[in-house]
Amino acid sequence: MIEAEVASVLLSVGAVGFTPDAPVTFKSGIVSPVYVDNRRLPFYPQAWRVVIEGFAALLVERQIPYDVIAGIETAGIPHSAALAYHLSKPSVFVRKQPKEHGLKNRVEGGNVGGKRVLLVEDLVTTGGSSISGVSALREAGAEVTDCLAIVSYGFMEARNAFAQAGVELHTLTNFAAILNAATQYSEADRLVVREWLDDPHGWAGKRGE
Repeated sequence: MIEAEVASVLLSVGAVGFTPDAPVTFKSGIVSPVYVDNRRLPFYPQAWRVVIEGFAALLVERQIPYDVIAGIETAGIPHSAALAYHLSKPSVFVRKQPKEHGLKNRVEGGNVGGKRVLLVEDLVTTGGSSISGVSALREAGAEVTDCLAIVSYGFMEARNAFAQAGVELHTLTNFAAILNAATQYSEADRLVVREWLDDPHGWAGKRGE
């Protein structure tokens, strides 16, 4: 199963780690006992290959149509560019903010007008950056109906955001698979992560963080 293989790869290169005794704070303000840093993957080419080839297989399996592959600045760009190169497809990237000079574009690399664009993310937390990217691509004339991500935390607000935008999110792995593969961590640590996943917004308050 690709979910289990990708989960093992992410854990093996330290792209996912459990830190219940030293929680991290996300940009959204959520305090978490687990971190995901998929920016580590290009440093481990064999592990990265599993992810890129997994994306390619997922596209075939789910028969996802696309003309162009796009990545969100900056963490999504390596994965979108590598996937596009692997598939010999055009690639663009989406800036978080328009440039302050020149043409002030958010979509860089080519004209996506009238094209079906597949968005690639390294990680989905609340879905805000993904949906912002979808909006930028649509404003540039693209049709966007699908997004690939290596993993998502599975937050309800992310599911709602994608549903409201009319975009289907496809992930290579999930936290059930990651928890199952995380045998290097104690059962106590894994239980903490499960508790957090059940209530990511309230978890820190319950612990007095």
